[in-house]
Amino acid sequence: MDFLKEYWPFLIPLVLAQFALAITALVHVLRHPNYRFGNKIMWALIVVFINLIGPIVYFVFGRGEE
Repeated sequence: MDFLKEYWPFLIPLVLAQFALAITALVHVLRHPNYRFGNKIMWALIVVFINLIGPIVYFVFGRGEE
C-alpha cells in the first residue's frame, strides 16, 4: 500500500480530469441531437463505459455541427 501513496499526487489530478471530461462529454451527448456518426445511445455508452478514451473519441469523431 505504501507503493500507492507515492503516486497519489499524480493519480488524483488524472482521475479528476477524466471525471470532468466524461461528465462534459455526457452532457454534450444528451443535449445535442446531431452527430457525425451513430446516435445518442451509442455515444452515451461509449462515453460512460470506455474511460478516458471514450470522451476524447466523442469530441474528435462524434460531435456534430452546432
